[in-house]
This record gives sequence, C-alpha cells and structure tokens, in this order.
Amino acid sequence: MKIRYRYPILIVVALAAVLGATFAQIGSYTPGTFQSTNPNYPIPNPFYFEGKIDWNLLAITQPQNAWDFLQRGMHLQDDMGDIPSAINDYQTSLSMNSLQNGTCQIVTAATLVNGTVPTKLTPAPCMFTVRLRLGFLMRETNPTMAIGLYQEVLQIDPQRLGANTLIAETYVIEAQQTTDPLTKQQAYANAVAAYQAELALSPVTAQSTALTGDLANNSKVHWELAQVYVAMGQNTLAKAELQSYLQATQWHSDVYPWRIALAKSQIQTLVVAK
Repeated sequence: MKIRYRYPILIVVALAAVLGATFAQIGSYTPGTFQSTNPNYPIPNPFYFEGKIDWNLLAITQPQNAWDFLQRGMHLQDDMGDIPSAINDYQTSLSMNSLQNGTCQIVTAATLVNGTVPTKLTPAPCMFTVRLRLGFLMRETNPTMAIGLYQEVLQIDPQRLGANTLIAETYVIEAQQTTDPLTKQQAYANAVAAYQAELALSPVTAQSTALTGDLANNSKVHWELAQVYVAMGQNTLAKAELQSYLQATQWHSDVYPWRIALAKSQIQTLVVAK
C-alpha cells in the first residue's frame, strides 16, 4: 500500500525541480536581452519608446532624463495612484523634452538623411506620451494648459488620431465649468471645430463605402458632436450627427451599445422639438 504514495511524491519533487530551474532563469533575466538576441526584432530607432515599462524592471534609482521621468510618472500614476507626484514627474519630463526651450525636435522629411532617419538625433524627438498623459490629468483643473499640450501633439504629428478628440473634450469641460454665456458658446464652438477636424482625418470615400458598406465613420465623435449641438441648442445639426452616428454603428456597433437606442430616441425628441 505504501508504494502507491511514492509516485505523487516523485511527481512533486520533479515539478519543484523544474520550477526552481525556471525561476532561476527568470531571476537572471536582464531587460532587453531578448530584443538584442532576436534577429527578427527591429533595430531600435532614435525615437523614445512611448510605451510603459514595469518600473521595477528598469531598476532606475534616480531619473536622469525626460524618458526616465516619464516612466516613473506612469508608475506613480498607474501603480501607486499618486497623481500629484506623477504630475510633477511629467512636468519635469516635459521641461527636458520641450518645444519651447528647444530640448526636443519635430521629425519631418527634412530630418531624413538619404531617405532614412539618422541613428542619433540631437535634440531628441518630441514625445507624445508625456503630453497626452499630463494633458489628461490637467484638463479638469487647467483646460487651457491641457489643450496646449494636445496641440503640441498635433504639431509633432498632424495626422495623430484622437488628439483632436481630446481637444474637443477639453473644450466641452471648459464650457461646462464656465458661467459666462459668451465663453460657454465659444468653448462649444471650439469643440465643434476640433471634432470636425478629427472626422476629417478619417473621411468616408466612395471606395471605402464600396469595400465596407460604411456610410459614416467614428461613431464616438458623431455621438459627442451631437451632444455638443444639443447643448448649443442647434437641434437640426444634432439630429444630423445622430443619424451619422447610427450609420457609423450599423456595421460596427458601439463600445456602449445602449447609446444606439438612445440616439434613436433623441432623434425623435429633436424632431418634435423642431
């Protein structure tokens, strides 16, 4: 009877040995090793890596440059929930990657050498992430600053999707915060212009309609733009945007599908109001 219990014990011992060897390998892992030894991994370009890396893996004792401060800021914001400290790090990063003081540059076709990006750029290219992150955190307390940061993103890349939407959303916040009617109307008008600029980056063409059947794009923007028109009292324009929203969701639905039924209800309400 005792022999039967030897097999589970042997299995556990073998499994422990395998796990021990695995964790020993993990413990000796150095970030970047896989990339440097993988022949299929692209050679790093001179642009900053805009994504987030686990702060503990970076093993940075004290941030030294714009990228270091950005990474610690993301760690403080996402992992520690320390927003004030994250803002401080983002601001420090931005001071080292600034269009105003010349510590970063916008890369254009003129930057290329023989049709390619140089292996080293001085000053370094301007980063998106620090501007997008800081802008999002500041849009409630300082919408003007947030909009300026988003506009810098568009300076870096005029075709950057989503930046105009962030600008529009911040103008809506500004409109909702003010009690001055003229300021409110101007902020809403600015939001309309920004939303329309976002739509212009992804136009619906005859070719795309023939391929996909789509009659409108970017349901989120059409929905938000309709709500702005409602706030401005422009019911006809709001109705048109809601109809475009329904066209945009015909084949792609919506992240919030309940808005489809609400849009139909709103259209009926706007028709009666008219």
